[in-house]
Amino acid sequence: MAGSNTAAPITSSLSKLQSLNGLFAIYKKQGPTSADVLNKLKETLLKEAGVQNPNPRKRKKQSLKMGHGGTLDSAASGVLVVGVGNGTKMLSTMLAGSKKYTAVAELGQATDTLDATGSVTDEKDFQHITKFDVEEKLNNFVGNIMQVPPLYSALKKDGQRMSVLLKKGEKVEAKPARSVTVYNLTLQEFKPPFFTLDIECGGGFYVRSLVDDLGKALSSCAHVKELVRTKQGQFTLEEHALHEEQWTLEHVLKSLQPCPDSEKTPDGMAAPDGGT
Repeated sequence: MAGSNTAAPITSSLSKLQSLNGLFAIYKKQGPTSADVLNKLKETLLKEAGVQNPNPRKRKKQSLKMGHGGTLDSAASGVLVVGVGNGTKMLSTMLAGSKKYTAVAELGQATDTLDATGSVTDEKDFQHITKFDVEEKLNNFVGNIMQVPPLYSALKKDGQRMSVLLKKGEKVEAKPARSVTVYNLTLQEFKPPFFTLDIECGGGFYVRSLVDDLGKALSSCAHVKELVRTKQGQFTLEEHALHEEQWTLEHVLKSLQPCPDSEKTPDGMAAPDGGT
C-alpha cells in the first residue's frame, strides 16, 4: 500500500502537466541551440512529474507535447516562446508578431557567420565612421526592406539546415532577398569599434544580416558581437521569461497564457524563422 500512496501525487502531477494548453516564455542562455534548450525544459518538467529517464527527443513516445516559436541563434540569448499541448499551433503567431532585440556590433571585421562565432573573412578601417554616420545610415534600414538571410541560418535546403550543411563542408548558395519589416531602429551607444542597436522588427528578420549590411553601407564591415532578444509578441525578457531555476510546473502554471482546447498538432512542433 505504501507504493500506491507515493504513486498518486506523481500521477496527478504528470496528468496536470500533460493537460496544459497554451504559451509561456523561457530564458535561453548563450551557447545551446533553441532545440537543446527546449529538450532540457521538457526533461526537467517530466522528471519533476516522476517520469524516469525521459528522452524528449523521441517524439513518437513523448508524453509531453511542446515546441518553440522562433529560433534563436546558439550565440544569442533572451526570450524563447514555448507552446505546450494545443498551444503548439499558436506558435506561428509568434513568427508574424513583432520582436525586439538589443545587439552589440563590432566594426572593422566581417565573419562568415556574421557574428562572433565565425571566422574572420575581411578586415577594414573604421576610423572614419562617426556616430552621425551610423544614425544616418540606419534610416535606410527602417520600414519594409529587402534582406538576404545569412548562409549560416536555421533556414533549410533539401530538408537540412543550411548551417549544418556548411559545417559538413557542403556548398550552399544564399537564399534570395526577401521583404522584412523594421518598425524601430535606434543607436543606443557608439564606442568604436563597438556600437549598440535596439531593434524592433517583424518575422523573418535577421539582425546579423542588418549589421553586415550596415557595415558595408558605412564603407567598412561589421559583425554581431552579442545579441539578446528582449521581446517576442506579448512576452518580454524582464516580465515573462522563466530562468532555469523556474522551470517547474508551479511557475509554468503561473506564467501560462491559455488557449482554447481544439484540434491537436504534431508533437514538438517548432516554428523556426531563424530571425536572429
